[in-house]
Amino acid sequence: MNSETRQRALITGASSGIGRETAIAFAKAGMDVALVALQSLLADFGTVSILVNNAGMGYTGSLADMPLEDWQTLMDLNLTSALLTMQAVIPAMRTQGHGIILNVASIAAHNAFPTWGAYSASKAGLVTLSRVLGAEENEHGIRVMTVSPGAVNTPLWDTETVQADFERSHMLTPAIVAQTILHAVQLPDSAVINEITLMPSGGAL
Repeated sequence: MNSETRQRALITGASSGIGRETAIAFAKAGMDVALVALQSLLADFGTVSILVNNAGMGYTGSLADMPLEDWQTLMDLNLTSALLTMQAVIPAMRTQGHGIILNVASIAAHNAFPTWGAYSASKAGLVTLSRVLGAEENEHGIRVMTVSPGAVNTPLWDTETVQADFERSHMLTPAIVAQTILHAVQLPDSAVINEITLMPSGGAL
């Protein structure tokens, strides 16, 4: 695949977990991959044909007791940053007449897990944002997809904002989610998966 036909993918949150494995899978598939912070964005990379919004944080705690500052931090990272990144790539995607945006959400978007309310709300917002954006941008040849995995064995479980004690060996691996993302973006232009729900074989933890 020459440099004129190679797809260019921008992946956020690619330093570990799902983002890192997705970057590896894309590179092995022959794509040019950019792992950049929002602030540095696209100046040195050129036109992006695929955006994977994976950056995000976990959070557990009662909604009744959640500090507003924590709520705003969670929404800024899990939802607002995804919107800003999509806004950054859409103009060029419109110009070229095609593009793929894939947002990594969670089954928490569709379930009422106690103490996960704020996280669930942020991911539900991302799912809805994806649906609306897909409807708005379809005429420009831009396909918008969402992958909503169940529990994935990533460093999220080691962060200070998450208090949960699950058997991590029963979780999905980041590599499995990455392969699902790769398959989704490799669909022909005539097809789009609105949302994929990917679960560990043992079900929700």
